[in-house]
Amino acid sequence: MTNKLYCFGESGNAYKAALTMELAGVAWEPVFVDFFNGGARSPEFLALNPMGEVPVLVTETQALSQSGAIQMWVTEQTGKFGGADAAEAREVLRWMFWDNHKMSGQAGALRFLMNFLPEEKRPTEAIGWLSGRVQAALATLERVLQGRDWLVGDGPTTADFACCGYLYYPEPFGFDRADWPAIAAWLDRIAALPGWKHPYDLMPGNPADRA
Repeated sequence: MTNKLYCFGESGNAYKAALTMELAGVAWEPVFVDFFNGGARSPEFLALNPMGEVPVLVTETQALSQSGAIQMWVTEQTGKFGGADAAEAREVLRWMFWDNHKMSGQAGALRFLMNFLPEEKRPTEAIGWLSGRVQAALATLERVLQGRDWLVGDGPTTADFACCGYLYYPEPFGFDRADWPAIAAWLDRIAALPGWKHPYDLMPGNPADRA
C-alpha cells in the first residue's frame, strides 16, 4: 500500500508533511481534501481525523494527523532529518513546537484572513494583531539564521521544514523576502535540496483553480 497524504495545496501545514516525505524519499501520494467546500468537515473525513484538519497520513498500519507527528514518523522510518544526536533531536523538537505556536500557527491564520475570506468579511483588528505577532516570529527566525545555514546542526532537519511551511506561498501576509535576507538565503538553501517542490507543485489545490 502506498502511503496516502490527505492534503490540499493551500495548506502550509500539509506542505510540511509532504515536503518532509518528498525530501526523505518516502513513497506517498496525495489525496485531495476540498477544504474550501467543507471537505475537512465531512463525516467521512471526521471518521479519519476527528480534529477535522489536514494533513492526515494513512499508512499500512495507522492514520497519523498533525504535521509534526508525520514529520517524526518520517524520521523514524528513514533515519533522516531528526538531528545528529539526542541533543540535536531535542533541539529539532524545540523548533517544531515553536513553529506550531509562534510561526505557522499565526502566519497560517493571517494568510487565511487576508486572502481566503471575502474582502468584506476580513476582520481588520484580528489581522492587525496577527500581523504584529508574525513580524515578531520572523524577527526571531532572522536573528537565529544570521551566520548559520540551518536551524539545528550542520544540515537540514524537520525543524527547517516545519518553520518554512508558509514562507514559499505567493499570497501576501506581510512577508517579503527582501526584508529578511537571512531567511531568504535559508529558503533558497532548502529549495536547492534534491526533490524540493513548491507547495502548489507538490499537492493538489491552488487558488488559481478556484478563481
